[in-house]
Amino acid sequence: MALPLMPKATAVWLIDNTKLTFDQIAQFCGLHPLEVKGIADGEVAVGIVGLDPVANSQVSAEEIARCEADPAGDLKLLTPAVPVQRQKTKGAKYTPLSKRQDRPDAIAWLLKYHPEVADAQVQKLLGTTKATIDSVRNRTHWNHANIKPRDPVSLGMCSQTELDRVLILAAKRRENREKREAREQARAGRETGLPPAAEIPAAAPVDAPAAEPEKPAEPTVADVFGTGGDAGGDDSED
Repeated sequence: MALPLMPKATAVWLIDNTKLTFDQIAQFCGLHPLEVKGIADGEVAVGIVGLDPVANSQVSAEEIARCEADPAGDLKLLTPAVPVQRQKTKGAKYTPLSKRQDRPDAIAWLLKYHPEVADAQVQKLLGTTKATIDSVRNRTHWNHANIKPRDPVSLGMCSQTELDRVLILAAKRRENREKREAREQARAGRETGLPPAAEIPAAAPVDAPAAEPEKPAEPTVADVFGTGGDAGGDDSED
């Protein structure tokens, strides 16, 4: 049940300015009837200044008059005294202090094994900043010498389900980007009248120049006259 702001101060004002019964005031302010009687007798809430619920738009004067005429009636609040808390939106992921020193290792792991994951996704998954991601990527991090790529799930930085969801989303984005680039290339090819690069046939190999025919070797004396034994015969024979 909603209660008025500063219930005891409201009870003090109702006791001093209305003809409501102790039970009605107790029910409205969330107090015990004996506690309300103690306030009326000056034994409880001594020194508390009364708070006018009508001036604070917590109850109307007509509602008070109605309950004064009907001792069995319950006094109703116009609006909840306590404002409704707004639902908190999900912000950056909080990382315990004991695990923050492992964050660069998790960033290095994602950059090395899953470069398709966007920096914004890494920021949300690990609760880090763009500057930290860039320092790990560019090897300018103050603790670069000690950074070792390690799985963020094993480090307790995120759950396996969260990591899988990020990887699936990154894969879909990469696939969509590749399809978009292929469409743009095809469109550009149609505009220029050239087929896409994948459809251009490979150039035919250039034939090598024909080898020059070998020149015949010049005849030697032996080729012309033959060997000495065959050319003249034996002069010693009769």
